[in-house]
Amino acid sequence: MLSDAVRTELADELALAEQDRVAVDKLVDRYPDIDVVDAYEIQLLNIRRRLADGATVIGHKVGLSSKAMQQMMGVDEPDYGHLLADMQVSEEVPVDTGRYLLPRVEVEVGFVLGADLPGEECTEADVLASTVAYAPAIELIDSRIKDWNIGLCDTISDNASSAGWVLGRERVAPKDIDIKGIDAVLTRNGEVVAEGRSDAVLGDPVIAVAWLARKVASFGVRLKAGDIVLPGSCTRAIDARPGDAFHAEFAGLGSVRLQFT
Repeated sequence: MLSDAVRTELADELALAEQDRVAVDKLVDRYPDIDVVDAYEIQLLNIRRRLADGATVIGHKVGLSSKAMQQMMGVDEPDYGHLLADMQVSEEVPVDTGRYLLPRVEVEVGFVLGADLPGEECTEADVLASTVAYAPAIELIDSRIKDWNIGLCDTISDNASSAGWVLGRERVAPKDIDIKGIDAVLTRNGEVVAEGRSDAVLGDPVIAVAWLARKVASFGVRLKAGDIVLPGSCTRAIDARPGDAFHAEFAGLGSVRLQFT
């Protein structure tokens, strides 16, 4: 467990790294005693700072939602980060790679909530009842830790490595599609670079959203009507380079694109 002073120091480091695009050394190597509580508190310090500067939270993302990633990190549950309005990018406007350190993209089935979710007692049935639509999504991830050399507490502290997100135009009601069977194909500059299916996310992305609702409740947070939730990637993360044009196609759900300059 870290002191409040060290938590603040590390939050300051990560904020400056994002601002100046100069990565910092791995936190878990420098502070072996850091734990998950420390990491979430570090994340929240920077989120509160951005909210004080006028940003707004419009949702959350779940990370480490595949068994393979959990095994790699040596954990048995996902992690989460915040989606802020100023992190949203556009299908129509190319993203400047110079804003990031080592950007990557992930393909996800986004959830659009139409009603508030319960907190600690949230179930998968609650998630399905409260979700107004699924949407094709790409999450733009980045790491303020050098060379993506991260441990669990590094990525949690760093807002679960989140940097941006975009939803495609299509919306499909939960009753109209099997959330566990959505095939996804990601192309970069017309070449297929990743393929996957929605059940790569804990066997069912709904499980990830219910976990998230319960987890954030322990920090006094609720998932509310209108929120966007990204439950985790259907595919591996792909590096984004200047000039890259990505297109993600979801069977029965539509598509989303993202271009970089």
